[in-house]
Amino acid sequence: MTGTNESKLTDQPELDLRDKVVVVTGAAKRIGRAIALRLAREGARVVIHYHGSEADARHTAAECGGAPVVKANFESVAEIERLFAETVRLCGRIDGLVNNAARFTRFDPLEISEADWDFIHSVNLKAVFFCCQAAARIMQQTGGGRIVNLSSLGGIRPWAEHAHYCASKAGVIMLTRALAKAWAPRITVNTVAPGVIPFDDIDERGLRMIAATPAGRGGTPDEVASAVAYFLRASNFVTGQLLAVDGGLSQR
Repeated sequence: MTGTNESKLTDQPELDLRDKVVVVTGAAKRIGRAIALRLAREGARVVIHYHGSEADARHTAAECGGAPVVKANFESVAEIERLFAETVRLCGRIDGLVNNAARFTRFDPLEISEADWDFIHSVNLKAVFFCCQAAARIMQQTGGGRIVNLSSLGGIRPWAEHAHYCASKAGVIMLTRALAKAWAPRITVNTVAPGVIPFDDIDERGLRMIAATPAGRGGTPDEVASAVAYFLRASNFVTGQLLAVDGGLSQR
């Protein structure tokens, strides 16, 4: 729909990531590290969050040109709030947030305990919400921003031995859609759902999933990082969206 009385809010160009302050959670290793390195290459001022992997976090930060490193335990909302307060103290603002930090365990659903459920959901879903909330409060004061949440193929397709994990990652997808509606047009919220991204610890089940992937291979961390970077750059007309980076496996 077009017309002569369109608001200026309807004409938002793609963003240049140069000098944008972007918090990447769980950025010490694996996909989080790849995202941080990709954003740094595009000129973003990356803030590296970690919990238990300090040496890896500092190594990643050094490769990102000496990026700030902030430790926080995401089981604590107070520590989440401290992460974002410290980011503002160090960098003056927050332009982007990438919620990558997550946990993964495997159980027969009949054996999942309350502690097992909380171990996954406290970080994979609860912490994602409170990170979004803390970042959005700051972004609303500084003109807006971009949030990208990492879900998973397990949030799209059910895995019998990962019911608690699948529920948490499906929750991330719906949380993304709800927050996109709540915070439009100044803040966009989108989701990237990686498929099988093999690392050295891939198991037989992961190898079977790769064999079933239409693309004929597993993905790479940098392919996930490319999708994240797209959402961070995109105009505010792209919000509430899910992009599965899975080689077509979610369509099987």
